[in-house]
Amino acid sequence: MNTSGQVRLNRLVWEGGVEFIAFLLNKAVLLAADQPVFYKDIARLPSQLREQWKKACQEELEALRKCKVFELADLPPGHKAIKNHWVFTTKSDSRKKARLVAKGFSQVEGIDFDQIFSLVVRYKSVCLLLATAALEQWHIEGLDVKSAFLYRHLDEEIYMEQPEGFKIHGQEQKVLRLCRAIYGLKQAALAWWKELLASMRKMGFEHFQSDAGIFIHKASNGDIVVAMIYIDDSGFMDNNVTLVKEKKKAFMGIWECHDLGELNEFLGITIRCSGRKIILDQKAYLTKVLDRFGMTNAIIANTPLPHVYTPVAHTGNPGPTLRTQYQAIIGSLLYLMLGTRPDITFAVIKLSQFSANPSKEHFEQAKYICHYLAGTQDYTMVFDGNTNEGLIVHSDSDWAADINNRHSITGYFFKLARSSVSWLSRAQKTVALSSTEAEYMAISDCCQQAMWITNLFREIGFPILPITICGDNQGSLFIGSNPVQEKWTKHIDICYHYIRECIEDNKVSVVFVPGNDNLADMFTKNLDHLKFVKF
Repeated sequence: MNTSGQVRLNRLVWEGGVEFIAFLLNKAVLLAADQPVFYKDIARLPSQLREQWKKACQEELEALRKCKVFELADLPPGHKAIKNHWVFTTKSDSRKKARLVAKGFSQVEGIDFDQIFSLVVRYKSVCLLLATAALEQWHIEGLDVKSAFLYRHLDEEIYMEQPEGFKIHGQEQKVLRLCRAIYGLKQAALAWWKELLASMRKMGFEHFQSDAGIFIHKASNGDIVVAMIYIDDSGFMDNNVTLVKEKKKAFMGIWECHDLGELNEFLGITIRCSGRKIILDQKAYLTKVLDRFGMTNAIIANTPLPHVYTPVAHTGNPGPTLRTQYQAIIGSLLYLMLGTRPDITFAVIKLSQFSANPSKEHFEQAKYICHYLAGTQDYTMVFDGNTNEGLIVHSDSDWAADINNRHSITGYFFKLARSSVSWLSRAQKTVALSSTEAEYMAISDCCQQAMWITNLFREIGFPILPITICGDNQGSLFIGSNPVQEKWTKHIDICYHYIRECIEDNKVSVVFVPGNDNLADMFTKNLDHLKFVKF
């Protein structure tokens, strides 16, 4: 890795956040044994598979032509054609899918694009909606949108090379002028969302302010339909089955889709309904992770990390192979953690902090998480509507826990319908001078998430009572409930006092629970087996 790349990676690790998570998830691509990485790999496959993948490529190009995504043209002087590559995936129903993706990193800002962003439903929103569906007995229908990015016209003049394996004979020197957005272009997600928003409004939907990937339709009789959309994956839900199917059909009239019937998968998460229970798991993905890293028959561990283990920063040079392997395993574990495995959150987030410069010891401890997962492959998340159980929220911190910089760890945990809907473990950005200060910063962060959940439910039309946050530090709860200023708290950043306003406005409340009963404890430290099993 060159110096500039290492500096950027170090910055990503230090800042954390969405960009760092996206970087690691990009490393987590798992391939089936019969799945090519590059187009040239198709030639090495058995004849039957070779024909299947070539057919998938032809279907992709046919879809692009049908949508009039490009036209053959000569490259004008002064322009540069961007490159492209094939991306191959095997769907959960064994369908082979090939996608032509532009190499957007070769675009020039101000010439090839001006604005970029992507508005898609969040993982936590999906969990909240599925928990609500279990409680409200909503029916859920699913759709797989074909070539979602291809529906929006481009404002910029962009040229792309002809795809590998499908250059037109006798016209190899020509290029493709892109008329519509294509996967990989930096502005493709923005173009897609604008087109999606326009089409959803035609159907009578409006997007949420709390999550732009969620849309709601309110019928004149009071019924609602909630739609959650993540580019290709779409779900429509409500207890009025007829209205749900009506809106789904209208959506399919605008977007070319593969009808999934009742929703059984979303973002790679398997979804099963059993009465008033909705069950989520990522067993298929976990099996691939264990197989990829040679952990299928691993010795089983009782906890994600050994109880006595504390990772230390590596000062040596890991080499490109170790770094790549480490980022791949952490990215794969991160995908599991974000989806359905909150039990590995602390371990994965802690080890992810060493992604820029990992040691062999770090890599072995990442594999130790796989030892734990090998013994818990059958774990699922179950939203039980029969319980009618509302939100349960716990917040915690571990003061000065990071021995590398003495930053404290924030952790919180939200349950609804007796299962996890939101969880977090992360290092605090500044050093806390006391355990009370660390706990205060943690409950303030938890309060922000509680307010987001409150706003989301209000947009659905479900006003909820003030959320109660459970904490195990009396001092932090006192500071939040009483606008006092002491010499040992006057330096605390003003942003953390947000919780005071929420308590005063009766939006949240805080109560004390003993540390041994604080469910968020497992998100702040490496617990022993007895405590870990308890939570």
